[in-house]
Amino acid sequence: MNTVIIGAQWGDEGKGKIVDLLSAGSDMIVRFQGGANAGHTIKVGNEQTILHLVPSGILHPGVKCVIANGVVLDPEVFLAEIEALAKKGIDISPERLAISKKAHLILPYHKSLDKAREAKRAGNKIGTTGRGIGPCYEDKAARIGIRAGDLGNADLVRSKIDHALLEKNILLKELYKFECLDPDKIAAELLEIAPRILPYIKDTEAIVHDAINADKNILFEGAQGIHLDIDHGTYPFVTSSNTVAGGATCGSGIAPGNIDEVVGVVKAYTTRVGSGPFPTELLDDAGSYLGAKGHEFGATTGRPRRCGWLDMVVVRESVRLNGLTQIALTKLDVLESLPQLKICVAYELDGKTLEYMPQVEGDLARVKPIYDTVPGFDEDISNCANYNELPEAAKNYIQKIEQISGVPVSLVSVGPGRDQTLARE
Repeated sequence: MNTVIIGAQWGDEGKGKIVDLLSAGSDMIVRFQGGANAGHTIKVGNEQTILHLVPSGILHPGVKCVIANGVVLDPEVFLAEIEALAKKGIDISPERLAISKKAHLILPYHKSLDKAREAKRAGNKIGTTGRGIGPCYEDKAARIGIRAGDLGNADLVRSKIDHALLEKNILLKELYKFECLDPDKIAAELLEIAPRILPYIKDTEAIVHDAINADKNILFEGAQGIHLDIDHGTYPFVTSSNTVAGGATCGSGIAPGNIDEVVGVVKAYTTRVGSGPFPTELLDDAGSYLGAKGHEFGATTGRPRRCGWLDMVVVRESVRLNGLTQIALTKLDVLESLPQLKICVAYELDGKTLEYMPQVEGDLARVKPIYDTVPGFDEDISNCANYNELPEAAKNYIQKIEQISGVPVSLVSVGPGRDQTLARE
């Protein structure tokens, strides 16, 4: 069984927890896009682990993990991450963790450009994490990027860095008034750590295909959310890669026909980090309550997340874009004690009712949400052992999601812990 797991909103839906849960029955986890701008938080007992590059399945002994070609890899972040995992006693050996030779590397000049551009935008910020993701994907598209497989060729690395900085240093100095970077210094630092990374660099396409041919259970893990997709998200407030389920095929080198299931992770309300339109955003006490009770701070940046009611227009669009076969609903417990719950079922724009998100830039910022209101619940659901123990109001909320989306809710998370997830038949 080959399953793609995506975030059906603007990211931060709890994908890491769901991947961790499903990893227990999987043989391999493949991360297929994004970079260290992702933050997947997993809580096991009283210990919390935040992963940025290494697939969430690494916490399950024996599960093999792949960082595939669609990922942009920050070498420094990768090394820091595996060192932290090793200190926890987790096996991070090259026998169970592999990096694609085709994965592009994020270097210091990518981060400098990212920060310089965001500073230049002043009041029109995109909300980038400053991790160099966009500039690295730009180099990939411009065919001047450095790939993981290049690390074994020192002359090639030096040549590519020299070439890249011919243009980038002019931009940094003349346009953005940032300091120029020394290509020799960057090359030396990269080549110094290369021996620690090289054992992990492999032909991951062959590894994944061998697993498919052996009928292994494989999870394909995405980062961010569908509505941050470079093509289908709320452009220009998006990430720089394809976060849709289809990105799993080109981002890992498999055929579309190899995908059996697509699980969409949906938070029981809506959050967004950074700039961009957000129709159901709450700037009142209810929004503050969701943020505080849900501990809504970015796992990568620490920035507070904007909070709002569940937007089923956003989820409906994700169903259409990804062909969702299941929904994993997270953070239902955060809705506890709210007397009424609102669900956005459509938008109003210029006198017309929309069931799907408008496609013209700027229009989403002008829509008015159309809500259905349902009763809330006061009961503490964090200790529920099975779905039947949920209060009727919580079940009705879930059934409303299924009715609007047309997709069954197969998993319900009622707390951050690994054991606080209810599976439905």
